[in-house]
This record gives sequence, C-alpha cells and structure tokens, in this order.
Amino acid sequence: MSSTESHQPSHQPPHPLRHTALDALHRSLGATMTDFAGWDMPLRYGSERDEHLAVRTKAGLFDLSHMGEITVTGPQAAALLNHALVGNIASVGVGRARYTMICQADGGILDDLIVYRLAETEYMVVANASNAQVVLDALSERAAGFDAEVRDDRDNYALIAVQGPESPGILKSLTDADLDGLKYYAGLPGTVAGVPALIARTGYTGEDGFELFVAPGDAEKLWQALTEAGTPAGLIPCGLSCRDTLRLEAGMPLYGNELTTELTPFDAGLGRVVKFDKEGDFVGREALRAAAERAASQPPRVLVGLVAEGRRVPRAGYAVVAGGEVIGEVTSGAPSPTLGKPIAMAYVDAAHAAPGTPGVGVDIRGSHEPYEVVALPFYKRQK
Repeated sequence: MSSTESHQPSHQPPHPLRHTALDALHRSLGATMTDFAGWDMPLRYGSERDEHLAVRTKAGLFDLSHMGEITVTGPQAAALLNHALVGNIASVGVGRARYTMICQADGGILDDLIVYRLAETEYMVVANASNAQVVLDALSERAAGFDAEVRDDRDNYALIAVQGPESPGILKSLTDADLDGLKYYAGLPGTVAGVPALIARTGYTGEDGFELFVAPGDAEKLWQALTEAGTPAGLIPCGLSCRDTLRLEAGMPLYGNELTTELTPFDAGLGRVVKFDKEGDFVGREALRAAAERAASQPPRVLVGLVAEGRRVPRAGYAVVAGGEVIGEVTSGAPSPTLGKPIAMAYVDAAHAAPGTPGVGVDIRGSHEPYEVVALPFYKRQK
C-alpha cells in the first residue's frame, strides 16, 4: 500500500444503482422508482390498489429483471444441486421447475429459489435479487469436487411476468407454444412476439400467469407487444408495491421477512421442501434433521395470518400480544385490496396459532389492536 492509499477514507462510496433493460420505458410511463436490492425498480405506475386489482381480475405486467439467474451445467449438475440445496433436484423432469431453498450448515435459510431443469445436464437457479451474489458464491463453493460448472447469467436475461386470469389468453395471441399443455411450475422454450423466450408458468401473485426469460435486448419489444395485446383485456403495468400485497394475500413468504438465516425451513412451516430421502449428503442435513424433530415434538413459533378488526395497518417488527404478553412478531403487513382490511403474517407461539384463537392483538404504537388469527393463505384463486 502506498502512503497516499493509506490516507484514503476507509468507507467505500455507494455502488450506483443497476438498471434493467426496461428502465427508460418505466420512466416514460411515469413510474415511481425505488432502490430495491441495488436495482432501480418501478414501485408503482399509478395507484397501487388499481394495479393489485388488475392482477386479481384481469392482468398485470411486471419487470422482474432484478432476479438472479445462475446456470448450472455438466455431467454432475444434478448431483451438485442435490448436495447444495435441500430439495431433490435430480428428480425434477426436463421442462419442469421446483421451489426449494439453500441453507447454511446450521440449517438457516440463505434464500428460497426456483430451479428449472432446462435439459438433461442444464439447470437454471433463480435467486432473489437481494441474495443473488450470496447464492452464486455458495453454489460456486459447494461445486468443489463435482464435474459441473456454475455460471453467473444475471446479465444475460431480462425477466417479464404477465400475471392474472387474462394472462393465458393474452400470451396465446403472441405465441404458438403449447400453453394449454404447460403445467404450473413448468417451462418450455418458445417464441413470444418473435422473441425467443423461456416461457415458465410460475409467479408470485397467487394468480395464474407466466414468467418470460428473454435476452435483455429483446425486453422492450416483448413488453410493448404484451402491452398492445393485453390492453383490450385490461392489462396494465404493475410495480413492486402491488407485487408485495399480492404475495402477502397469497401467503407467500418474502426473504428478509418470513425467511432469514435465523430460521430453518421447519421454523417457517416449509419443512416439506427438505428431502431427507434423496441420494447423498447435503449441506445442513444434520441441523435440519434436528430442526425437524424439534418442530414435531415442541413446535416453535408458527407462521399465521392475522386479519384486522379495525383499520390500523400492522408493519414488520410489530409485537403480537395476548393477555398482556408478547406472543409473537409481525413479519409482513399491509392493507389488503381484496379483503378490504389490513392483514399480516406473523410468527406466534404455537399455543396461540390456531385459527380463531381469542384475545390476540397487535401492538401498534402502544395501542393493542384486535386481530383475528386465520389460516394462510388469505386468498386462493378459483381454479
């Protein structure tokens, strides 16, 4: 180190925000932008409530290009993913996808993921934006000794989602891919509006819908084509704000709220994603086996739904109370456009987790507001 370097301030300047391929388009639509996990993302275009209800009743268009795509290829790609993740990835058929998690050796959740099997020896792991680098680093480290390659493909994809009951009809008008044969949690290569895409029937809204992985250079063309095809059916652009209320109503966990390194999948009520019967060892197996036994004998706090009797909105971190005692903590809360009431997800002591448990409230700035304990999800679409 030179003498001049030693006198530089130790703090680094903040990294400039990353922009998706649709950045200029969002601004032309008048989007309110926000910093989300280092990306400049659209929070809303107009009314959050209108965007939310469009997805529930018609269709919404989302830019999700901040998500982290990691490709795993090679003869031992399946074996590596079985070792690195808690699910049985080797049993996923080509063209199918699976929800899973990557955990620390102590069982704490590093991230929740969707893994697509694109070919016999090729997988795409999709991580949350805030954890993409952590997941990439963990997979790269866990790849030691496996005949497989882990590749950072974040710059090679833009991701556009069309969600809502009208989304199949809108997409059908732009592709000859077999959408009727495309099951939930499956993906197939196809062409949409002349753009090559991986068409996946996945989403984070509780509605039917599709996520389209395309080259960044094709994103604007695809967005415009979907807008043109969808506008007569009521499709509107939607930001991250309504994505949050949609997933909350659908009882879907958000990393950093319902899922953290302090919790195992069993603590989060998602023990079903851990597959102890798969071949070979996997990172966190022993700790997770112990967590499974604890959860079976003496359940920790349980993730429940809370519906307000009044109008006050609970926020993450607020205490859940009963009989003057703190019995839990809110992880996510918001007004629910579908229910017309404030709702929340919260971890509460098992003794107070049954739906209808009396006397449960949320401490909102010193006032104990009454809440009804309900089973998750708050909302389930009609098939």
